Amino acid sequence: MPCTVEQALTAAMARLAPSSDSAKLDAQVLLLDILDKPRSFLFSWPDYQLTEQQQLRFERNCQRREQGEPIAHITGTREFWSLPLKVNSTTLIPRPDTETLVEYALTLNLASDAKVLDLGTGSGAIALALASEMPAWQVIGVDRVEEAVVLAEHNRQCLNIVNAEFKLSNWFSAVVRQKFALIVSNPPYIEANDEHLQQGDVRFEPLSALVAEDDGMADIKQIITQARDYLTTNGYLLIEHGYQQGINVRRFFAQMSYINILTIKDYGGNDRVTLAQWTN
Repeated sequence: MPCTVEQALTAAMARLAPSSDSAKLDAQVLLLDILDKPRSFLFSWPDYQLTEQQQLRFERNCQRREQGEPIAHITGTREFWSLPLKVNSTTLIPRPDTETLVEYALTLNLASDAKVLDLGTGSGAIALALASEMPAWQVIGVDRVEEAVVLAEHNRQCLNIVNAEFKLSNWFSAVVRQKFALIVSNPPYIEANDEHLQQGDVRFEPLSALVAEDDGMADIKQIITQARDYLTTNGYLLIEHGYQQGINVRRFFAQMSYINILTIKDYGGNDRVTLAQWTN
């Protein structure tokens, strides 16, 4: 028998509580996705009765969440920098900490028509956030996974952002004879034996987008090394990294002769993004 909004939420919260530390929010997000209503609807219409089909979908999605599947994969969307993005299991789910990179990139003193490159763009989150804020910038996002490029382009079209483009490229492999005032990246940086890979949402995300050799530093070092050939004089490179990697990232930037090296903390107070400038 179909139930009301209030009844559905109460049952879902009790069901999800043993497996989620955000059971109430999870239940609300899953129900709103099915109802296609704003959050205020849950409080304004607690006696609204779900159809049988809505109730079956809600129960099925709660079961998926109960088994640990990320909310973003169940709903197919995730908000980043206030942009609604389609997401799927071929890319990382955009995370709030990555907004630290976007926020700092926007403070840099770049030309109004600066060329920007986003390496390992995934869903296109970083590239589209920067392009939406700076409509005269020319932003290119690249990824070595074809499905990711298709997904990023879908998000670009849905958001009607005209100053970004996406292409298939293994880091710089398809970026030919171009120079950029800013290069940004959220590369794989987790060690292969990190216990967190067996916990939470990352269990459902592609390992290739998470794990790197050399204690998580392999891709970071490759980007720092190769970016020197693609940066304009006084161009910037911003890289997201693990909270314990700041000192190693700064050290390698210095070894590669970058200057003005700075690590920025995320909203939780952890080292998260390191910036450096190339002058040669």
